[in-house]
Amino acid sequence: MTRRTTRSLALGAALAASGLALAACSDGGTSSGGGGEEFPTDDVTLIVQAAAGGGSDLTSRALATELEPILGQSVVVENRPGAAGSTAMQYVAQQEPDGYTIGFSPVEIAMLGHAGYDVDPADYDFLGQIMLAPGVLVVPADSPYDTLEDFVDAAQSTPMAVANSGAGSIWEAAALGLAAETGAQINPVPFDGGAPALAAAIGGQVDAAVAGAGEVSAAVDEGQVKALAVFHDETYPDLPDVPTAADAGYDLEFGGWGGIYAPAGLPDDVRSTLESAIEEAATSDGFVDTVTKSGNLPVYKTADEFTDFVNSEYDRFGTLLGDD
Repeated sequence: MTRRTTRSLALGAALAASGLALAACSDGGTSSGGGGEEFPTDDVTLIVQAAAGGGSDLTSRALATELEPILGQSVVVENRPGAAGSTAMQYVAQQEPDGYTIGFSPVEIAMLGHAGYDVDPADYDFLGQIMLAPGVLVVPADSPYDTLEDFVDAAQSTPMAVANSGAGSIWEAAALGLAAETGAQINPVPFDGGAPALAAAIGGQVDAAVAGAGEVSAAVDEGQVKALAVFHDETYPDLPDVPTAADAGYDLEFGGWGGIYAPAGLPDDVRSTLESAIEEAATSDGFVDTVTKSGNLPVYKTADEFTDFVNSEYDRFGTLLGDD
């Protein structure tokens, strides 16, 4: 046999082996990782709809820290603020549903579609709720109103200016919900965030404000404002003396909830991996401690529970915001 023939046979064998290997990779790979590798095999990006330093950002970074050792990959937090959060939500909807892009889902994901934004819960896979910031109604320290009943009684005959964190925000919806439930005359006054809305109440520029429990707790403790009610079904731990709206006989629950979502259409194996990882991370001591210290409540719902919850909230806000 000649040297040329030997080389030709060796080359043919190598090509055949390469072809078999490629076929094996193609046939044995999954939609998640390719090459037979399980998801994830690369960094996961977590999109946040708010700027760095805020509550959504803090919660997302705390979750990312816990997710990394569970997934075995880096979880990179990327802030994409703008257009009431719709910039981030629309971006996530446009990504490949491969699990490598997920997002922090604020309550506004169930609201913005009713305000003219191109945001529809049907465009997402919801993977689990991770936190809740109950709403609180506060009034200036020198306000004549000491209870929710006092405030409502007065507002039924005299319109009240109630500050909130922005047009279309959950706290504006809470003020509108209070009006719808009680017959109170409420004029929502939007500010650029919860802090300036609270400052307006402290300074007496408005009759009241609705903000997150974590945002108002310090001001209540320092006597800068009076808290009249928590819009939650349970007493808020940091404000144990403040009654719930239900205590006053009103069915009012409004909160800045948050969870994790992804583009719709995740492969089953990818979805299962993310759901399991999020549950483990969201119930970990580290995450629970961080969320609690930030003034929010660590609240976990499974993917199915969260999906049902988001859809019910979408319907509720459609009615409340006049879109249905």
